[in-house]
Amino acid sequence: MKYHHRVILVLALLLATATSLPAQERAYPKEGEGITLFLKRFNRSGQAYQKEFIRLNKGRFGKNNSLLKGVKYTLPPLRGTQAKKASPTPKAAPKAAEAPKRKNYEPLFGKAQASYPTVSSELKGACFYLVSGHGGPDPGAIGKMGSHELHEDEYAYDIMLRLARNLMQRGATVHIIIQDAKDGIRDQQVLPNSKRETCMGSPIPFNQVSRLEQRCAKINSLSRNEKSSYKRAIFIHVDSRSKHKRTDVFFYHKQQDAKSKRLAKTMKSTFARKYDRHQPGRGFSGTVAGRNLYVLRHTVPTSVFVELGNIQNQYDQRRLILSNNRQALANWLCEGFLQDFRNNRK
Repeated sequence: MKYHHRVILVLALLLATATSLPAQERAYPKEGEGITLFLKRFNRSGQAYQKEFIRLNKGRFGKNNSLLKGVKYTLPPLRGTQAKKASPTPKAAPKAAEAPKRKNYEPLFGKAQASYPTVSSELKGACFYLVSGHGGPDPGAIGKMGSHELHEDEYAYDIMLRLARNLMQRGATVHIIIQDAKDGIRDQQVLPNSKRETCMGSPIPFNQVSRLEQRCAKINSLSRNEKSSYKRAIFIHVDSRSKHKRTDVFFYHKQQDAKSKRLAKTMKSTFARKYDRHQPGRGFSGTVAGRNLYVLRHTVPTSVFVELGNIQNQYDQRRLILSNNRQALANWLCEGFLQDFRNNRK
C-alpha cells in the first residue's frame, strides 16, 4: 500500500513540474527573413538568443544558417524581464507577431521616413532587388574629409534606402537585400560606420567570395518565388581612386547580356539629361561598360552595377555627403528604372 502511495506522489510531482515549464513557442519565418529579424520579431535580440536558436534548430537551416520557407522553428525561451512581460498564454506572442504588415510602412527607412505615400502606380508589376556594396565586417572604400572618415558601405546604403522608398512609392515590389535595423535614411553629412548590416537578417561573411555568393543566392532565391515578369537588380558602390581623379557616375552591365546593357545605357542617358538640366554646360562623362563581375555573372534577374563617384576626391565627396545630393542620385536611378520599365516590361 505504501508503495502505491509513493508512485502516486512521484507522478504528482512530475505533473506539477511539467505544467510549471513554459510552453515552447514555434513560428514560421516571413519571406526573406534571416535569424536576426526573425528573433527580433519575437523580442529575442542579441547573440545569446541567436546561439540558443541555432542550437535548438540544428539541421533545419539553409546555407549560412539561412531560414527555410515553410519550416516551423523553435524559439528560445524568453529570459529575465522579457519573460515577465510575456503573456501567460502561449498563443499571445505568435498572434501579435503574425499581425498583417502595415501598408506603406517600411521600418528600415527609420522612424521619420518609415511611412511613405503612394505617388503613382507606374511601377506596379515591377520587382527590384537592391544591394548596397560591402557592409557588416567590410566597410569598403574609405575616404578622408578633414579629420573624418567616409565609409563606402554607409553612403551606398543610405542612397539604396532612398531608391527603395522611391520605387515603393510608385507601386513596385522591392526587396532590400542588405539591411541595417537601426540606421534608416539619414541626413547628416558624416555617416558613422557600423558593422550591423546583414543580408536580410543573416550575418555577412568577411570573406569576399562568400559575401558575394550570399547576396546573389538571396536574390536568386527570392526571384524564383516572384511571379513578376519584370525583375531588376542593382548593386550600388562608391569607387576609390587617386584623390585628384574626379569621376562621374558610371555603370557596368553583364557581358553578352542585351537587357543588362540596355538598362545600363538607360541609366546613363537619364543621368546625362539630369546634368544638362541642373548643371548646364558641365557635361556628363559617365560611362557604360561590360564587366565580368561576380555579382553580374551569378545574379539571375537582369542587373546593373553602379559606381557613384570617387570617395577620395573632394568634389565627388560633395555628391555623397550632402543629403540633397544623395536624394538626387536616388531619384535619378529611380527615373532610369521607370524608363527601362516603360520600354521593357519583360
